[in-house]
Amino acid sequence: RLLEADSKSMRSMNGSRRNSGSSLVSSSSASSNLSHLEEDTWILWGRIVNEWDEWRKKKEKLLKELIRKGIPHHFRAIVWQLLCSATDMPVKNQYSELLKMSSPCEKLIRRDIARTYPEHEFFKGQDSLGQEVLFNVMKAYSLVDREVGYCQGSAFIVGLLLMQMPEEEAFCVFVRLMQEYRLRELFKPSMAELGLCIYQFEYLLQEQLPELNIHFRSQSFLTSMYASSWFLTLFLTTFPLPVATRVFDIFMYEGLEIVFRVGMALLQVNQAELIQLDMEGMSQ
Repeated sequence: RLLEADSKSMRSMNGSRRNSGSSLVSSSSASSNLSHLEEDTWILWGRIVNEWDEWRKKKEKLLKELIRKGIPHHFRAIVWQLLCSATDMPVKNQYSELLKMSSPCEKLIRRDIARTYPEHEFFKGQDSLGQEVLFNVMKAYSLVDREVGYCQGSAFIVGLLLMQMPEEEAFCVFVRLMQEYRLRELFKPSMAELGLCIYQFEYLLQEQLPELNIHFRSQSFLTSMYASSWFLTLFLTTFPLPVATRVFDIFMYEGLEIVFRVGMALLQVNQAELIQLDMEGMSQ
């Protein structure tokens, strides 16, 4: 309804594809096979990307709503980069040099890579392209941020980025996420920020779902037992990949708060079943 009321909306967007030569994303070749609804979405997101600054400043509420509905697959790479301002980062020029250096974390990274998305075609096999580029990005980051180095769990985030974009871009986005989205604090050796998130989540649980909270306490089922991976991998090890990617879309726009919201919703939806289970059942 908001779009229909806007004179610049989809009805007047049909001409936008004619200018796709100067666009960041060209939609002309692929849109011919799409349904009208998909084509409208395609044109809309093409316009959002090309008029990014205006949308961020003047149409923030509508942009938030569209992101919550899901960023179309073909636009994810560029939209994620735009959302975290990773399109023109100086660190991108250092990437090839970083790969020539050696990192003290290399053995640790190699050991964990095979456990990251082991069923995904891109990362299957020791010599797969996915494992190689994942190693490169993790190694490069460990050299840029020696205090954090490498932390288990972060590879799932980098792996998801690599499913969407080339390794240099994935590296820049990961650097930005670590710096600007509280992730660096979560992955520091002390993990003090993770402790804070768990503490905050515990009090939300106490406030929002008191009955479930009492049951958890009676079973000595600690918040850290189930919620730590939610924060460290942003649900990438919890949900099927398409669902986790949708959560990641929102995380890119709204930040770490989405982990609290989704986590609380997950417990609320399953509350009746969880209350019937003992500690072992709940862990599973």
